[in-house]
Amino acid sequence: MTTAQSATDVARDHLAVLESEAVHIFREVAGEFDRPVILFSGGKDSTVLVHLAIKAFWPAPVPFPLLHVDTGHNFEEVIAFRDHVVEKYGLRLVVAKVQDWIDDGRLQERPDGTRNPLQTQPLLDTIAEHRFDAVFGGGRRDEERARAKERIFSLRNAFGQWDPRRQRPELWNLYNGRHRPGEHVRVFPLSNWTEADVWHYIKRENVELPAIYYAHTRKVFRRDGMWLTEGPWGGPREGEEVKELMVRYRTVGDGSCTGAVESTATTVDEVIAEVQASRLTERGATRADDRLSEAAMEDRKREGYF
Repeated sequence: MTTAQSATDVARDHLAVLESEAVHIFREVAGEFDRPVILFSGGKDSTVLVHLAIKAFWPAPVPFPLLHVDTGHNFEEVIAFRDHVVEKYGLRLVVAKVQDWIDDGRLQERPDGTRNPLQTQPLLDTIAEHRFDAVFGGGRRDEERARAKERIFSLRNAFGQWDPRRQRPELWNLYNGRHRPGEHVRVFPLSNWTEADVWHYIKRENVELPAIYYAHTRKVFRRDGMWLTEGPWGGPREGEEVKELMVRYRTVGDGSCTGAVESTATTVDEVIAEVQASRLTERGATRADDRLSEAAMEDRKREGYF
């Protein structure tokens, strides 16, 4: 066996272990909770989550719905892809629109125009309305320091808040889902995955993604060290020059704070090569909302964010 073959076999075994763990987590939640839901934005991590859920319960349908908190500032390609996945696999989708909360006065637009931090209240209200007791998310520990503190089962109190001091031990793949009435558990089957693992799995399983994850020509402008694009969230300010560049997105979210990276990677293999060469996670490189403070993500998680 050549060295290259050996490395390929090791990678396959590694992905098989990660997949097996995630499938086990989905089945554990299905057996332990009454009303689970999968957070699904159409991004790569949540798309892999849906793929794993389909595998976990095949040939039966996925036994719980998807939930998308729609900021109204999403990329059109991603919303179209979200709806395509739901229709293709016959899934149920619950959409909580931030705009509805703004229209009836429960939320107010932020001065900076970003709606990413505004997702928390619609998320918590929708969890309470539908009485969801387990909420699957695509968070990974390699993304950001606050997410590195998460257990796979993360207890949230009756207000949806996260307290790191209430984290429970998870020895021997034993997960504690006990919770009081009104509380719920966030579940992260991809906790032990890296960005590279996700892309290797996308390649192995031929997982379909929105086209903006691959290099394409787009008009962008530079702000706070990131390439942003014009959309319903607004366009370039005075002095911000618009350029037409080859870019791709490493993560997708609110367009007002999600930047593109210059890239020529048009295939999965080329994306994998870029990811392996990068020293920044996708959130660290392209998410302005994580730069608001040193503890921006942890502060939002304490309030009930993903």
